[in-house]
Amino acid sequence: MQPNHWLQAITAPKALFQFSYMTPISTFARRSLVSLAVLLSCQAVAAAQAPWPVSPSRLQLPTPYGNLQVASSEYIYESRLQINNVDVDPQVSGIINITYAFNMSASQAALISINNGNNNCPISYRWVVLEKSGYKLSPEFGSCNDKIRVTATERQLTLRTPNPDAPGKIDVYVYDGKTIKRSTTRVKP
Repeated sequence: MQPNHWLQAITAPKALFQFSYMTPISTFARRSLVSLAVLLSCQAVAAAQAPWPVSPSRLQLPTPYGNLQVASSEYIYESRLQINNVDVDPQVSGIINITYAFNMSASQAALISINNGNNNCPISYRWVVLEKSGYKLSPEFGSCNDKIRVTATERQLTLRTPNPDAPGKIDVYVYDGKTIKRSTTRVKP
């Protein structure tokens, strides 16, 4: 090939056929560059958004206020949440996991994940707060997502999860022992 082969390909129609294919080395180089560009762009996106942690999972949580447990069933979606071998009221059933637990000064709080087999909304959550006088069970809540971050203070339990309808936004659920309040915030860059 001559050094000015691109000029020949532009000016001479016959030369266009000669240069319309790429050699195996240049094809490899082109694919490598494309792969590198995709990899770098994915890393840039990943660096912009911190990864969501994998939620822990347990089936039993002994506390000073009773034993919180998941009673298994032969049918996968019929496991039940129990305290001291008695079903909680209202009944919680499905594929159940005790995902997070927090020691409070006069209570023990646990986040329960529930999968009832609904493909449109595969997962929801409930807080259980065990105390000397009994327990409190929050209403069901969540954004149908298993990607969560959970925090607790003495006065409130908080769950953050991606908003299913608005990428770049986070749903924040706060439980104060009585009600669940939901708000939405933007993802911080």
